Amino acid sequence: MEQPTLTCSANIVEVSNSGDVLKKVFHRSITLTLGRDEFREVIMKVDFGKKEAKYKVKEIVTHKKFARDGKATIKLPDQRLQLMLSNCPPDRLIMFLKTLNIKFECLKKKGFISDRRRIKSDIPRSFEEISPLTLKDFHSVRGTKSVSMETPKCKNSKRKRDDSDDKENLPSGKLHVPCRKLIASPSTIIMNPVKLNKDQTAVLEAVKRGRNVFFTGSAGTGKSFLLRRIIGALPPHHTFATASTGVAACHINGTTLHGFAGIGSGRSTLEQCIELASRPQVTQQWKKCNHLIIDEISMVDGEFFDKLETIARVVRKNDSPFGGIQLILCGDFLQLPPVVQKGDEKKKFCFQSRGWRSCIDINMELNEVRRQSDKCFIDILQNIRLGRCPDAMAAVLRGTANHCIEKEGILATKLCTHKDDVNQMNNFHLQKLDGKSRHFVATDSDDIYTSQINKLCPVPHDLELKIGAQVMLAKNLDIQRGLVNGARGVVTSFENGQLGFPIVKFVCGECDVIKPIRWTMKAGGGVYLSRKQIPLKLAWAISVHKSQGMTLDCVEISLSRVFESGQAYVALSRAKSLEGLRVLDFDKKCVRAHPDVLRYYHQLKLKQKMMQTHKDDLSGITKLHW
Repeated sequence: MEQPTLTCSANIVEVSNSGDVLKKVFHRSITLTLGRDEFREVIMKVDFGKKEAKYKVKEIVTHKKFARDGKATIKLPDQRLQLMLSNCPPDRLIMFLKTLNIKFECLKKKGFISDRRRIKSDIPRSFEEISPLTLKDFHSVRGTKSVSMETPKCKNSKRKRDDSDDKENLPSGKLHVPCRKLIASPSTIIMNPVKLNKDQTAVLEAVKRGRNVFFTGSAGTGKSFLLRRIIGALPPHHTFATASTGVAACHINGTTLHGFAGIGSGRSTLEQCIELASRPQVTQQWKKCNHLIIDEISMVDGEFFDKLETIARVVRKNDSPFGGIQLILCGDFLQLPPVVQKGDEKKKFCFQSRGWRSCIDINMELNEVRRQSDKCFIDILQNIRLGRCPDAMAAVLRGTANHCIEKEGILATKLCTHKDDVNQMNNFHLQKLDGKSRHFVATDSDDIYTSQINKLCPVPHDLELKIGAQVMLAKNLDIQRGLVNGARGVVTSFENGQLGFPIVKFVCGECDVIKPIRWTMKAGGGVYLSRKQIPLKLAWAISVHKSQGMTLDCVEISLSRVFESGQAYVALSRAKSLEGLRVLDFDKKCVRAHPDVLRYYHQLKLKQKMMQTHKDDLSGITKLHW
């Protein structure tokens, strides 16, 4: 576990006994370190660069509502001091606050050293960094009210619901699950965290060193999980998370790449795009950006990437590649290719662009598949990803046509290659159901931006449901219980009352009342948008494009209308297992991988092998020398 240090911006505020502000000083960069003095009491050291200050922690109040945005306030009432922190890497800030609160509670239980004993002592002054949290610390503070790290108890809870917290959608009434926690306790999270594997750790370390990184991997290798960890490790004020599509951007609480760039569709000439990006508000955003994350990079056209690279240098007045911005790119070129308008020239992948060669320092591939556990199915998917489908594998996939994957009224979701087919199919099946419809209208932050929110948010503004409707979760609610993005279910009933939220039975066996939650999205120009809506969408059918990043329990696929390289692979790789997959009309002709992409990945693997061989040779020389 990393040491409890934190680098961020801060307003240091001194207040009077009555709470009036006496002095307020802003520091662009400080480093906070938790430690212990010679009496083993908790000390918070603040390093301002040229000087430092140490504060004994005898009383403490923390405000962490906006910790996920990299903001928090630490109050030391006995010293009449407030530290208003901002631009903190969110994951590190959350860990820092947890460590501070729990270590302080442990100290309170032991008791503080009296001033008399401190004065009489001849122990030399010291400061050492505090040790990481242990299970002993949690056991020591168990039952104390001042550590607000535990999930609130389900039973007799009177706390007002926070609509922005999507992890507190507890069922009510007869479906209430007694005292179940929707998120793991802090002891579980800290002592048994979801760890990065070797490849993921290498990517994160390269990002922390400031390198321009492209990381790739087949479906289900944890690219999105790693991307969220990277976002949590970078200062939010200077980090812009973007994606090639609105839905992908919403998954990482970011914006579309086009929205960030501020150049519209990007189809104008380079001179016109530079003019658009030179508008004051857009320029300010470009200059503020130190770390640019782009998810689903495979769908970004190479010509557009070159335009962005030139714009970045011109607008930021910096001749370094991409204007000196650190790039973190994620995606799989063997999945969906760039979307090209009719009449355009041949599509150009990003790795074929001039800007790619000048910008990207490190190319890395994630190899451990986590979505599927069946080695046979993983092997089939890996071959199809590369455009190969031996007869034996084709026979296995054809055999799935007879799979009965319906379970307790939950039907298979049909993956379609065209979104028009999806809308028609969902509407047709919904209207066939008996009973009255329930309409759930979203609450948007601003009605003017509703059309833009529709492109970014995975759930519609107006959601129509009936009993028997096939639905799918559109957000992770509780990973431990299987309530994840893509989890399939069926509406069994509605709550009583005016709102009447839907009660959904899921494939995983859970039966919950699904209540509205809030999505927060970033639009162009730094505008924040939000939508509060039931996190469900109709699931008789879904498009292949919209399914990216999802894990589907039961899925039916028709590949007869596949029109892109990689499309068959994306569709098949959504399935969690062969048992939950039904392919209606499998034909080996639909399995295609773009030859340019295959060559690129072949060269990438050769370079990685050469680097590993060189590294091993150096290691051998070092050992021989010693």
